[in-house]
Amino acid sequence: MLMPLRIGSVELPNRVIAAPMAGISDLPFRELAKRHGADLVCTEMVSAEALVRGTNGQTRRLMRYEEGERPISMQLFGGHPETMAEAARVLCDHGVDLIDINMGCPVKKIIKSGAGAALMREPARAAALVAAVVKAVDRPVTVKMRAGWDAASVNAPEVARACEGAGAAAVCVHARTRADGFGEVRDYELLRRVKAAVAVPVIGNGGVDSPEVAERLLADYGCDAVMVGRGALGNPWLFAAIRARLRREEHRGPTVEALRDTLLAHLARAVAVHGEGLAVRRLRKHLAWYLRGLRGAHRAKEKMQRLDGAAALEEAIRRYFDAVLGETSPAAV
Repeated sequence: MLMPLRIGSVELPNRVIAAPMAGISDLPFRELAKRHGADLVCTEMVSAEALVRGTNGQTRRLMRYEEGERPISMQLFGGHPETMAEAARVLCDHGVDLIDINMGCPVKKIIKSGAGAALMREPARAAALVAAVVKAVDRPVTVKMRAGWDAASVNAPEVARACEGAGAAAVCVHARTRADGFGEVRDYELLRRVKAAVAVPVIGNGGVDSPEVAERLLADYGCDAVMVGRGALGNPWLFAAIRARLRREEHRGPTVEALRDTLLAHLARAVAVHGEGLAVRRLRKHLAWYLRGLRGAHRAKEKMQRLDGAAALEEAIRRYFDAVLGETSPAAV
């Protein structure tokens, strides 16, 4: 029987977590993940510097959450312990349940600021940053890191041990280096070494795109939980499928009708949260993921992505799925 996992005061019954993904993990996406079985959801990464300055409306938008999402984690990025500690206090006042520190972002702008995966090159500074945040707050502090900077400097076990010593309640390891980006290379054997190096929970991440992979990370590599990122794009049912696999329960994938209804609900919720213009722009990237594998998807997606209004996009989605479910060629939609 699958037993719940505790990270500080937070309990995860099914050990399945939705990853923080910049430009993706907004409120509508997190609500879908939660509805379909994610135990824990996490916001897009928030800049500690912007949060402390308090003048960035974009940052405050990223911090929006609903009570139904709990437990909710917010991810901070930054390179200065004092600023990170102050920002973490702001998040506590905002009511979050956990605070996650980003040590994995490979984007050059983040790296240049000394944040994200840059911290993998300086374990002592990474530990100092964690210690400052832990001292400043009364919530569990977790760390999401890469395997290392590159193939010549894979040091996740060392960094994880340093973060644990600084008070981290759990570590999540993306089994690719910063240099690997999001490619096919994944070093799951590294997760076993991280687990041997620390006593706190270890969360496996990177290429978790099926229930079988999730089960392997827990059963074969010793992870305490799994974090699902890109595998859930256009497929929030993956969380339920993993939960069912781990609990030895049956799970059936979505019908085409369920796919249509979920995409339309995602669009409607995005409009309610972001307003029409931003919602449509954000949904454009999701179209390819939702339509993946369906007849005539490529041409239909290209047409939909040129639409500016929510009503026009909704109508195009309905016409496309009517064609897929009926006799009309989707290419003619």
